[in-house]
Amino acid sequence: MKAMSRILPPATTGHAVAFSVLLGTVQSLHAANPSSKLYVAQVGDQEAEINTGERIENLADKDVRSAEGTTIQTKADAKATAIVMSNSTGVFLDPDTKLEVPKFSQEPFTPDRGDLETEPSISQTQANLTHGAVGLCTPKMVAGSSMVYSTPQASINIQGRKSVIQTSGDETVVSALEGELIVRGDQFSGGQTLKVGQQAVIRRASPSSPPIITIQNIPDNQKAALNDKVDAACVARQKVYFQVAETKSLFGDSGPKKEIVVKEVVPPPFDPVITVSASLISAGDSSQGNNNQGNNGQGNSGQGQNNQGQNNQGQNNQ
Repeated sequence: MKAMSRILPPATTGHAVAFSVLLGTVQSLHAANPSSKLYVAQVGDQEAEINTGERIENLADKDVRSAEGTTIQTKADAKATAIVMSNSTGVFLDPDTKLEVPKFSQEPFTPDRGDLETEPSISQTQANLTHGAVGLCTPKMVAGSSMVYSTPQASINIQGRKSVIQTSGDETVVSALEGELIVRGDQFSGGQTLKVGQQAVIRRASPSSPPIITIQNIPDNQKAALNDKVDAACVARQKVYFQVAETKSLFGDSGPKKEIVVKEVVPPPFDPVITVSASLISAGDSSQGNNNQGNNGQGNSGQGQNNQGQNNQGQNNQ
């Protein structure tokens, strides 16, 4: 089904705005760093939308979009939605989830990199989860990178490989499944470190009161559902990897422009392994043994009869 879109009206008008938009376009075309991207690894038909600031469109499988400045909203009846950011982070989104990405910048990629489990370059990620839940599966982050997810109650510095963030109207729950996280009640308070298997529950007694952080072990009855979200994010990030390609610039004197492109991972060819059942081997050996035994028996019987005939002939001669 063709993706539908809605064009958003501009907030302001005038020559100053037009000049600002043109200047921003020129600056982005001349930027040394490539524009960050996101890849849609899994989504149902019309189950998620992306707001680019200019228009709202339905997401479709294998869509490639600019990531910075976008908002992704999943429908309440969405079944499974997963994206991959161009720093190789897999993100699974629950139904009725709203995720904003005000900042996602990357430095030039490492050339001829061979380790696809490691982040391709230094990146800076700031994301806002206004409601819903996300499961995160990150690569090995390189030194200098940062990834911060914010909710109405908390700010989470992602340092571990696997984590889940859930937020509703009055609380945020953060679970560390692999690696550590640093949780802050707001941008200005000191953080608390979450170890593997721990969970932070952040609540406010009132809208004006500071958040209260409670650290506990992840309850056993939540582990399966949390792992399912993270596993879906990890499966998504294994579907693709990202490279930088050079494209022709719109300006003749500016040289080629670098752009992040998506490469789908092709699974290796499957070589079938032919096996023979042990029961068939045993049956074959037994049959062969019986045949040999029968042949031996027949030979011995014939030999005995011949000997007996020779003895009888000798008695007659006598």
